[in-house]
Amino acid sequence: MAASVRDNKDRGRFELDVGNDIAFANYRLTPTAVIITHTETPRALRGRGIASELVKGALDLIRRDGRKVIAGCGFVVDYLDRHPEDADLVA
Repeated sequence: MAASVRDNKDRGRFELDVGNDIAFANYRLTPTAVIITHTETPRALRGRGIASELVKGALDLIRRDGRKVIAGCGFVVDYLDRHPEDADLVA
């Protein structure tokens, strides 16, 4: 997928454009970590790995900013369980 994940700071969410739709992950900030509270993929796009791409991009942005992540949603918990290479990001 050509699009990249962006941090929409005004809305407190990471976003990934997919055609005319947007997959997103809401977050809250602490002084040292990002708590991802909810991920949402449009129903028509589910089952295509888009949410995983979104979370991977969000984690890349979090890593770049020198923060840690707190998984506050089940999808992110499952993603981190399946991707031990990102375990260093977990707060």
